[in-house]
Amino acid sequence: MSGPYKDPIDRTGLRPRFWEHVPLKKMSQKEWEALCDGCGKCCLNKLEDEETGEVALTRVACRLLDGHSCLCSQYPIRHQFVPECISLSAKNLESHLYWMPETCAYRLLHEGRPLFHWHPLISGDPQSVHDAGVSAQDITVPEFEIDEEDWEDYIIEEPT
Repeated sequence: MSGPYKDPIDRTGLRPRFWEHVPLKKMSQKEWEALCDGCGKCCLNKLEDEETGEVALTRVACRLLDGHSCLCSQYPIRHQFVPECISLSAKNLESHLYWMPETCAYRLLHEGRPLFHWHPLISGDPQSVHDAGVSAQDITVPEFEIDEEDWEDYIIEEPT
């Protein structure tokens, strides 16, 4: 069910199509935050194979992820609850690419690829990421309900 609703990420007053001509390292904090498409996949717990380095996505979500909106329920103060939560920046992006979602705007732009048509910066609608079926919306289980040794039972293919 598409249709514009209040975007929880402030995308107002941004330079037109800034992502096409402003390098990641030169973006303002507001532009950087606006790149988030709200898919929630970065907040899904991952399992890394120690031998191959391969990362598998699970539908076991961080305790702070709202499984319907796909946004952090405590974003401004998330580190108080989840100290290991990563504050992604242009400086540390490269070291985190290996686990980031294939559709992530930060990853796409770092790799010189364009944003997808469903990205809210392109579509103008934050619901479009969910309508396109590429988000974690309504597929997650909270991490506090699943023992960590059982996470492999919740491995999923990344919605792309």
